[in-house]
Parts: sequence; structure tokens; C-alpha cells
Amino acid sequence: MPLTVVSFKHISQILGVTDSLGLNREWVEIPLSPQSPGAVRRLTNGKLEIVVDADQPFEEWLLSLPTRIQLAQGA
Repeated sequence: MPLTVVSFKHISQILGVTDSLGLNREWVEIPLSPQSPGAVRRLTNGKLEIVVDADQPFEEWLLSLPTRIQLAQGA
């Protein structure tokens, strides 16, 4: 079943990942509307935008998030 909204629980889990990577929460944007496909990208203002994938199971997507963040940062 596709994800229709990013809940506070989802955001908390995403921030747990970004915290573990040492990212400042002030520099992370998480839209409340998931999209297909999801994305992790650096915005022109320097912030990291994390868009949850609407079609992929959230837990599966979350496991891939550290790699996606590293790729967006050019690591």
C-alpha cells in the first residue's frame, strides 16, 4: 500500500539516521508528502532534502537512506 503522508514517527526515524551521520537537523528538509520515486538531494541553499518514496516500503527505504545521503553529499 503506497505511503500517503510522512508522519511524525517517520520523521523521527529519518532524523535518527541523519543524527547518526552527524548532520545538523537545521540543514535537513523532509517534505510531508512522499513521492514516487523518492529522492535525496542537495538544495541550492545547501540544505539536504529527503523525500520519502511513496511506493517502496518505508523500513526498506530507511535502510537505504545512509547510502543515499552519502551519494547526495558526493561521498
